[in-house]
Amino acid sequence: MTLAPPDARARHRPGSPGLRRVNLALFAAGLTTFMSLYCTQALLPELSEGFGVSPARASLLVSLSTGALALAVIPVSSLSERFGRTRVMIVSSVASALVGLLIPVCSTFGQLAAVRTVQGLALAGVPAVAMAYLAEEVDGAHLGGAMGRYVAGTAIGGVLGRLVPGVVAGFAGWRWALGVTAVLALVFTVAFWLLLPQSRFFRPSRMGYRPLLTHLSDPGLRRLYLIAMTAMAGFVTVYNFLTYRLLDGPFHLPQEVASLIAVTNLAGSVASARAGHLADRAGRRKVLVGALLLAGGGLVLTVPPVLPLVGLGLLIFTVGFFATHSVASGWIGRRAASARAQASALYLFSYYLGSSIGGTTGGFAYESGHWDGTSLYVLALLAVALLAAVRMPGDQRAVKPSQPR
Repeated sequence: MTLAPPDARARHRPGSPGLRRVNLALFAAGLTTFMSLYCTQALLPELSEGFGVSPARASLLVSLSTGALALAVIPVSSLSERFGRTRVMIVSSVASALVGLLIPVCSTFGQLAAVRTVQGLALAGVPAVAMAYLAEEVDGAHLGGAMGRYVAGTAIGGVLGRLVPGVVAGFAGWRWALGVTAVLALVFTVAFWLLLPQSRFFRPSRMGYRPLLTHLSDPGLRRLYLIAMTAMAGFVTVYNFLTYRLLDGPFHLPQEVASLIAVTNLAGSVASARAGHLADRAGRRKVLVGALLLAGGGLVLTVPPVLPLVGLGLLIFTVGFFATHSVASGWIGRRAASARAQASALYLFSYYLGSSIGGTTGGFAYESGHWDGTSLYVLALLAVALLAAVRMPGDQRAVKPSQPR
């Protein structure tokens, strides 16, 4: 006899103990994932000098991990359709934390690049499945807020992943910096494991890859994937190469001071949660367009060689980016009628492919045109994302996650 699916009214709602545990667990997951993913970003100038490589080649230590993650998210999302959301996320987070402990003992650039690639593959399970897990387990009317809090965790993870190694490296070198970061990521992984509630609405299936074609046939989803790719390419470019600019003239900031640019991600954390709530009330397209315009305006402020303007511009740019990501990623779970893990995986494939290819391409823009050339490159990416956002269909085709699958 087939059991009836759980009542949709039992999905996690604000004020319930279940939703608090979900929020805390996914917040910890965002912390450990993004700490691990971006731990080398603030150290790129030091790693360039230490291994004798160019800025574009050094950026491979970010691009290889994000590229490997991009390649892995779709197969891993398919595994989660068969073996379960929570199992895949926990195995992934533990594996990536253990691989991260190998990074400080690497003796050559090639070894470091290889370990970072493996770490990217191991990391794929959490971002590939988290959005589908939230779409299934959280009441549809409050999904935007829950997704915003998860993205907030990724934002703070990005802060710690850049700030901790940047500060520690100023006193003890890059090996100690990456070692401390790896231990912290392991601690957050344990917290995620202990807090994460089991899935209640997941139903195993063997869907294969046919749903991918269904998702790609939806023009709204295609535009969301394009927004993910271009916005993330611009974001990782700014954070990869702004540190080089701040260490160089006319600023000449110390490494530990330049790494403080990561603190602006805290504003992104707040913006993620607020944008998710605002999108639930005011409409996703409107908030998405406004967020991209905000990011472009902030980037323009970073162009003049005036340190306070650079800081303000970076803050505004970061808020705009995280609001964009929060709304776009939350829209995936609302729009996909089925196979949400694979719909989310396509989004993340686009997102991390943008980080991998776009970030390294941004290195060539920096080497040829310094910050002016880099800014023009990022503005062009944001313009493509804005065009896609303006042409997004409305919410009328969205599927309420509170309905049983």
